[in-house]
Amino acid sequence: MSTQQSARTVVGGIRGALLIGGVLAVVVGILILLWPGKTAMVVAGIIAAWAVIAGVVNIALGVLSRSAGAWSRVGHIVLGLIFLIAGIVAFSNLGLAAGTLATFVGALVGILWIVEGVVSLTTLGGTRSRGWTIAFAVLSIVAGVLILFAPVWGALVLWVWLGISLILLGAIQIVRATRLRTR
Repeated sequence: MSTQQSARTVVGGIRGALLIGGVLAVVVGILILLWPGKTAMVVAGIIAAWAVIAGVVNIALGVLSRSAGAWSRVGHIVLGLIFLIAGIVAFSNLGLAAGTLATFVGALVGILWIVEGVVSLTTLGGTRSRGWTIAFAVLSIVAGVLILFAPVWGALVLWVWLGISLILLGAIQIVRATRLRTR
């Protein structure tokens, strides 16, 4: 195979990957915007399935490992049981699991924004853009406090933003894929 044919093959593979990724992003973004609750339940179901699998794997590690010490084996079994129970509980009510996940994510983002704002204030001495840094810090702290008072609402806004972002980024990715050429 010539160098030019190899380059075309590589570009074709990249083009295909970009196209598939872009289409998937657009589809998931549309699903998030059209059915935010159901899509959140699917995400909760995926996490629940992961927890069940992780539980089974950890239990198996604890039971079947011959080289690990007793505490390590007990730890794997206990961790596996926690994962397994969490996955089963999540599967028993995916709507509640999705709501709980949204509350957790909303609160986590709120806390992270507050910390980010405070940390940015600590950099005031070493920056040339004090005004922008202060504006960023204040906005970050205020947004963090607001989202902590309403974490589910904040998570919903972030979820919708994710859907819009996926559609826009996916569309751009599709255009990139169609315009990719070999030199």
